Amino acid sequence: MYRINIYVCLVLLCMIFAEKEATGMTTLKNDSLPNVVIVYADDLGYGDISCYGATKIQTPNIDRLARQGLKFTNAYATSSTCTPSRYSLLTGQYAWRKEGTGIAAGDAPLIIDTNQLTLAGMLKQAGYQTAVIGKWHLGLGKFPRTEWNEEIKPGPNELGFDYSFIIPATLDRVPTIFVQNHHIVRDNPNDPITVDYNALVGDEPTGKTHPELLKMMYSHGHNQTIVNGISRIGYMSGGKAARWKDEELAPIFADQTRQFMEQNKERPFFLYYALSDIHVPRVPNERFAGKSGLGPRGDVILQLDWTVGQLLETLDSLKLTENTLIIFSSDNGPVLDDGYQDAAVEKQNGHKPSGGLRGGKYSKYEAGTRVPFIVQWLNMVQQGAVSQALISQVDLFASLAALTHRQLKNEDAPDSHVLASTLLGKSKQGREWLVEQGNGLALIKNNWKYIDPSGGQAIDKLTNIELGNSRLPQLYNLQTDPGETKNLSTLYPDKVQEMHELMIKIKND
Repeated sequence: MYRINIYVCLVLLCMIFAEKEATGMTTLKNDSLPNVVIVYADDLGYGDISCYGATKIQTPNIDRLARQGLKFTNAYATSSTCTPSRYSLLTGQYAWRKEGTGIAAGDAPLIIDTNQLTLAGMLKQAGYQTAVIGKWHLGLGKFPRTEWNEEIKPGPNELGFDYSFIIPATLDRVPTIFVQNHHIVRDNPNDPITVDYNALVGDEPTGKTHPELLKMMYSHGHNQTIVNGISRIGYMSGGKAARWKDEELAPIFADQTRQFMEQNKERPFFLYYALSDIHVPRVPNERFAGKSGLGPRGDVILQLDWTVGQLLETLDSLKLTENTLIIFSSDNGPVLDDGYQDAAVEKQNGHKPSGGLRGGKYSKYEAGTRVPFIVQWLNMVQQGAVSQALISQVDLFASLAALTHRQLKNEDAPDSHVLASTLLGKSKQGREWLVEQGNGLALIKNNWKYIDPSGGQAIDKLTNIELGNSRLPQLYNLQTDPGETKNLSTLYPDKVQEMHELMIKIKND
């Protein structure tokens, strides 16, 4: 009887452990909470870095993350454009569930409700010191638009970030300024800032009226106020002393991250490091200009890799590497000509930004949302491992909550799945399904991908990217055809119906 009871107990323990592994329920002891750093690149493609197969350019620092950690080959941003991906990452909710989460203007109000628990707010409750450094692009201030010449709030600091040092939107949008917590850096009350996205303000030259002043010519759009020799989207006047130079951004952000980690090395911290590279306009620091052989786009990939190297060097010097969980990914897939004549198309030299996937930024096809995704945590994640598990950036919220012992309410992170064991490589099981957002939605389940019929142009005429629109339903087997070359919808009508019905259920859930 005694031996039988022992046997039963062992079986039960194994069942419990297996259940936890299957559901991703890995947690840590209270005294072993790691620092958490999310490095979020901008417009970096699945094939843009050497550890994901690039041969025309080398990214040794990002490769170090993969060599010392876990590389995912089936990981996704939630959207093929920036604002919705960032919204989903920080809220654990698909952006398409909320109106007003499309690509935000540079003067848009804050689009995340301050009453909503964010990833930063959750980790702050768990005892973390929190910071966001880099690109924000989720709006600032109150409706209807940001007021720049007063305290700028609400913003990141009202969403759980103890410290913020950000650019408000994208590199190609005004205002081209830094905002530190609630204030413009180098603000001058005697030179107030005015921003408008509909009408000219002030008398500053624009790319359209004074192209001779440009050091980089625009190709489509991007022909409004000139800042640092580059015309942007939107009109701006004032704030001359506060304006940044594109070439200086990467070193400034690197210095900010170093200061934050030095100041908080004695306690757990969460750093959301939202890089501006490799978004247009691509204007690298002089140490990288002309070094890649692939033009400015290749040069800023080198700059991005250097930035990651600076982060790793700081962690090493502070002896924080061993207890820091680093997650590296991108907000969406690649684009070459996105508004400036920087020879990105002409100087590819055989480089394949999408890694052989179809589409790109703005697209419902795989290159729009399947992105690099690397996790490093020394002694906790197997070095040099590769995972094919299906995982989404929206899952980071619930997974990190599980790792840090936080209990989420039903309304918190509603689309985030607990995949902590998957994130750390302890389990091979990922999501059963996920939704991709392009100019519409796509659904992946068990290696099948479904796209509803839709109108609209098949190829974006400005970027030359396939958008994924078709008047016929589309069904692809991603296991045998990751490039989405064969539409199997007519061969598997039952699968089409099944996926269509699941898409409706998810939308209405």
